[in-house]
Formats: sequence, structure tokens, C-alpha cells
Amino acid sequence: MSERRLSGVDVTPLTGVGTAVWYRPDADLPERPAPAEVDGEAELAAFEDARDEAEAELDAERERTAERVGEDEAAVFDAHVQFLTDPQIADGVAERIDDGLPAAHAVAETFDEFVERFAAMDGKMAERADDLRDVRDRLLRLLTDGERVDLSALPDGSVVLAERLTPSDTAQLDPERVAGFATVTGGRTSHAAIFARSLAIPAVVGVGDALTSVADGETVVIDGTTGEVVVDPSDDTVAAASEGTEARVREERVETADGREIEVAANVGTPAELGPAADRGADGIGLFRTEFLFLDRDDAPDEAEQYETYKRAIETFPEGRVVVRTLDVGGDKPVPYLDLPDEENPFLGERGIRRSLGPDADLFETQLRALLRADADTDVGSLAVMLPLVTTVEEIAAAETVLDRVVEDLRSEGIEAERPEFGVMIETPAAAFMADEFVSHVDFFSIGTNDLAQYVMAAERGNDAVADLGDFRQPAVLRAIDATTTAAEGTDVWVGMCGEMAGDPALTELLVGLGLTELSMSAVTVPAVKERVSEIDTAAATALAERALAAASRDEVIDLLP
Repeated sequence: MSERRLSGVDVTPLTGVGTAVWYRPDADLPERPAPAEVDGEAELAAFEDARDEAEAELDAERERTAERVGEDEAAVFDAHVQFLTDPQIADGVAERIDDGLPAAHAVAETFDEFVERFAAMDGKMAERADDLRDVRDRLLRLLTDGERVDLSALPDGSVVLAERLTPSDTAQLDPERVAGFATVTGGRTSHAAIFARSLAIPAVVGVGDALTSVADGETVVIDGTTGEVVVDPSDDTVAAASEGTEARVREERVETADGREIEVAANVGTPAELGPAADRGADGIGLFRTEFLFLDRDDAPDEAEQYETYKRAIETFPEGRVVVRTLDVGGDKPVPYLDLPDEENPFLGERGIRRSLGPDADLFETQLRALLRADADTDVGSLAVMLPLVTTVEEIAAAETVLDRVVEDLRSEGIEAERPEFGVMIETPAAAFMADEFVSHVDFFSIGTNDLAQYVMAAERGNDAVADLGDFRQPAVLRAIDATTTAAEGTDVWVGMCGEMAGDPALTELLVGLGLTELSMSAVTVPAVKERVSEIDTAAATALAERALAAASRDEVIDLLP
């Protein structure tokens, strides 16, 4: 029998080969009894007990995920707790129990109603349907005394196949045992994809119904580079997959084939991610998201706590640079104790630097003090401070004033504080258009392509229906990048990129040609990007960029890429 190749969405630049194991977690409900046979009080009590037990499980899983994967990824369990305790859902379950349904059936019907409602929405709201399914299935397991499949204890060499993998499912996977996974549904921004990159597991998602043709026990290759699932592979395919396609880790910095140095850094969200980033050969940290320090707590971290974290980050890269993004909350990052406004469109509202110069001014100053103290007390590495969601010169000037005041205050206290490298994220059309005005105020730009693409194209990055519009390869997005690098030409301002685009080796030559000198990404992709950089001829890359900038459509750009 010849091998079969199924196509999906590539998630990680890794390849694995193993034995297919189908994961089907759906609970079988017992036959529904007659309403007169249902003890409403007992069923309601059972639901409340199951809810308490589920919340305890979620708290434990959140803590474990934060340690293993990262705080950003662990935050998804906060949403699960919110669904678990949502009054609308709880009332819906109670009403159905009152109408004569057992607790398990009441939970299934209530959650299915909300799942259907969210699944019909777009973007991130549609992704909430998976969170609801996760909470529903957890409650049903507890109510029916079902056994949870222990995904952390699968046989070595397992390739997990599933309709979908929820955050709870994916967080259980052991990279030492699991050779990879593939799902029927999902996209590059799904929870399963994000966890796969963080755990460095070969993965392909969004394969479609064709995946259901794969039987338990078949040999499967998961090629997270090409997005292929190879069923019943030939000996040659298995040999190639077993050898691995992952690039070797290079601790040294890399240059293009003609000698142009490109810094390849990592994006991190927690201290736990610092070591793995260094182990993957990252030259430094190109984006340290500081939100994790402020999430899942009752009040803001004090200066001392922040100082210890930032000092550890700088010391992890004694010869590198650590770019720390100041607090970026609002939008999809709620912080209860900050009393964020209820906005109709929070992505266009009070978030990022707008809050740091407004209602969160004290937090901003405390964060800068902690950063500058950590830098002053560290003899190695270098610190760079980056502002999120900047759109005007006035915002940069106001932040500069605060930074300079903090430097002087620390010096007056006997601390030898120095002004660090100071830069801004380019993640809006306004910032790209104003980059030529920003250059006299900053030391660097870092292009956040996830937000830049969605703002330039008016296409939400989590909405599958407009995924092609929000593609990084759209000519308008490339021209916004070019406007930024062009503004920095002839100045001392360096230009980096910290969005997902930077971690795609297929786009590395184009980015070098566009003039970027630093690329920052998920740590798992650092080796592959370093390898690609070493193969690039700058003149050829520049010519590629010129052709791409002249393209009139995304398809034309794609045709130009290697």
C-alpha cells in the first residue's frame, strides 16, 4: 500500500514519526430519565459539587501549565474559570434541572447552546467555543464518574489524532513521549498550535475530515514544516523523518553568506521560557512580554518583584540584548484590579502606551524603576525598553520625559542608572507612516506583524474567514514594513521584528531584503531561522524584496517566494 499525504496547516518546524492514537474524549450520557424521577435538589447539589471540583482542577492545571509552557498560555485557564462560574450558564443549568433534567444532561444542553452561539461568531470569539467545550467535557466527566484519558502517559512514539485538542488536552502532552499530533480543525493561532510551539511538538492542524481516514495503530509522519500528515509512509519517508529536519542549534551569532550580521532573538512571556530560549541558540530576547507579572493576582507586582525578574532575564543573556516591552494591557488582556473600561472595540481603545501615560502612570514609572535598577545592578548583557501601541510623536516624547525623570531619580538615590536603548513597536499604520518622524526620538523599531497585519488590512488576526486578507504576505503589509525600514536608513536606528512573520524561515530572505537586522520569534524556530540566514545572499534578498514590494496581490508575492 502506497503512502497517503494529507495537507493541513503547519505549526512547528519539526518532524516526527510514530503510531497513530485517536483521542475521542466525548462523554456518553446515560439515558435520560422521566422528569418525575429526577431529584432536583440532589442534581443541583451534584452540579455545584462538580463545579467546585472542576475549578480546583483548573487552578492546578493553570499552575502546571505556567511552569511547563508559560504564563501567556496558562492564562487561558482563567477564561475557563470564568465560563465555569458565569451566572448565565449556571442559571441555564439550574433552570433545566428545575424542568426535570439530570445535572449531566442539563450541563450538556446549556453548554451546547453557548458553544453553538460562539462558534457562529468570528475570530477570537469563535475560538471561545473550544474553551466552552473544554469546560463542558470536564463537568460531564465529573458528573458521570468518567475516567479522564491521561494524555501525559501515552506510549512512547505516539502521534495523537483528534477532532480538536483543547487547552487542557494539549497541556497534558509530554514532548518526551509524543512524536506529534494532528487535528481535524484548528488554525495557526489556535490554542493547540500555540501550545505545540511552546512545547516544541511537531504538529499539523486543520487537516479536515480526511484525517478521520487514519486508523489507530497506523504509522504516521507529522511534518510541521510542510503541513503534511503522511500515512503509511515509505521507508525513505520514515528515514527522512527519523533523521529529523530540525536545524542544528547554533550558539554563535549568524551572518548572511556575504557577511551581514542578523540578530536572531526569542520572544518570551515568563522567566521559565528564558532558559529554553538560550538553549535554542537565541542571541537575546527580542520581546519580553511583561504582562504575565500583572495577571492572575489581586494587585500589581511591586518594584522589588519586578526587579528580580528583569535582572534574571538580563543575566540569562550575558552577551545579548533583552528587549522588554512595557506593560501592554487592554484589548484581549484584561487585568481585574486595573478597572479597565468596558469598550465596544477594546483593540482600538485604551490599551498599551495609552494607559501607561494615563490611568496606569504610576505602574509605568514603577516598572521603569525596576528595569533601570536591574540593568544598573547587572554587569553583563544590555537592556532595551520598548513601548507598545505607539501612534504619535507626542506619546514617545511623553514617555521619554518619564524615562529621563526616573533615571535622574535613581541617580539621586545613589543608583548608577543609565538610559537604556529606547524604542517603539511598529504595529499600526500610523506608526509605519510616522516612522520618519519617530527616528529622532528612538534607538530602534520592532515591527509587531500580528497587529500590524490586522490593522493595515482591517482583518482580525483570529478570524479564519478573513485569514487571507490578514496574511503577512499582503503587499500593503510589506509596504508598511518597508516604510519603517526606509525611515531608519542612514540613521543609527536599528529595525527588528517580533511578530509571527519573523519566525517563518520561508520569509527570512524577504525580511533580510527589506532591511531588517533583528528577528525575534518563538524559541522553537530560532535554529531554522539561523540556518536560513546563513544561506542568504543580501543582494539577491534585496532584489526579492523589490519585486515583492512591486507586486499587486498576495498571490504574486507568494509566487516570488522560495
